[in-house]
Amino acid sequence: MVNQVYEKTNQKMQKAMEALRHELSKLRTGRASLSVLDDIRVDYYGTPTPLKQLASLSVPDPRTIVIQPWDSSAASAIEKSIQKSDLGLNPANDGKVIRIPIPQLNEERRKDLVKMTHKYGEECKVSVRSARRDANDELKSLMKDSKITEDDERKGLERVQKLTDNFIKQVDEALAHKEKDIMEV
Repeated sequence: MVNQVYEKTNQKMQKAMEALRHELSKLRTGRASLSVLDDIRVDYYGTPTPLKQLASLSVPDPRTIVIQPWDSSAASAIEKSIQKSDLGLNPANDGKVIRIPIPQLNEERRKDLVKMTHKYGEECKVSVRSARRDANDELKSLMKDSKITEDDERKGLERVQKLTDNFIKQVDEALAHKEKDIMEV
């Protein structure tokens, strides 16, 4: 029973980490990355369609993203969707290919992005701690119902705490890595 609680808690914490990694990948650094375009939806014949389904995306150099629509009539809709997004990117459309130059981030924008990074990290830590609290409560109720012994409960609580410490460390490492990427000129 203790192992089941541990595994369930581990899965919850893994999901929290995956969500953090996904959020961090969407934050723009000074280099071109296709993940910043993940949430872009294009109005294609009246249907909001993910950009990846309308065009091939590539990064020919660290400061440029190239979008080549499969249907050239969608190029202007793709361009409008990117301009409407809050990414602060300015696409250049030549009719066949859309080029997005990635501008250097100014110091103020970098600091804002770092703050956002820390906010996402704190949300992830709250999720991890919440999973720990749920596991601890479950272990205590199992002990109260005499389904596990006091020793099993104590060992279970220690395992959950070690797991929590490990995930908090992973969150801090991910944040430090992303902050370094953002602050790099």
